[in-house]
Amino acid sequence: MAEALITASLRPIAVPDHIVVAGITFAADAAGALFLEADALLVVADLHLEKGSSYATRRVFLPPYDTAATLARVTALVARYRPRAIIALGDSFHDRRAAERIHHTDRDNLRSLQAGRDWIWISGNHDPEPPENLGGQAHDVFSVGPITFRHEPQDGAALGEIAGHLHPVARVVTTRGSLRRRCFASDGERCVMPAFGAYAGGLNLRDVAFGRLFGGRAPRAHVLGRDRVYAVADHHCHGD
Repeated sequence: MAEALITASLRPIAVPDHIVVAGITFAADAAGALFLEADALLVVADLHLEKGSSYATRRVFLPPYDTAATLARVTALVARYRPRAIIALGDSFHDRRAAERIHHTDRDNLRSLQAGRDWIWISGNHDPEPPENLGGQAHDVFSVGPITFRHEPQDGAALGEIAGHLHPVARVVTTRGSLRRRCFASDGERCVMPAFGAYAGGLNLRDVAFGRLFGGRAPRAHVLGRDRVYAVADHHCHGD
């Protein structure tokens, strides 16, 4: 209900559910993924698999179902788009020993997702060397045409860059209330993707970290709704 009231007062400012990066148009899914139809390429960022079990090793106990929940969401995307390739933009695993803790059911689900398609693990700061025994190909950076996929966005101009790492969120304020949601951050030249993992946190778009990437300008927030993505004008996005 809150989402419906707030989004009803937002005026459309871009083609809904699409993000253009360096002239290439991606479908933006409300789950927090990008899909490039021409190459049947699905992109997700910051899965943080086994974050719950990582916290448990420090005696911080969370429900141990985050990996299953995250992979279930990827499974739904695969059924929707039937991609030929999937790129996971780093921090796919919450720590270097996550693969040792992953449940055999989740391991089997991951292998099913990889079957019949290319799966590309981009190295992240949490997982600089993705596990060798979980399939897929490991890359530090991967390019498709003019688009460069990496985990951590580079400071300054980076035409065609799609990255993760920063877990962007927007706090949207209108006359009907406010909400805080994960979002894509883009200025048409580059895009920072929202974290996909069930337990991943978020960094407000007004943080200085985003200013360094977008030349001091506020990037466009493409906010994840329940069923679609909303392109939100700058004046509706506030700090926390």
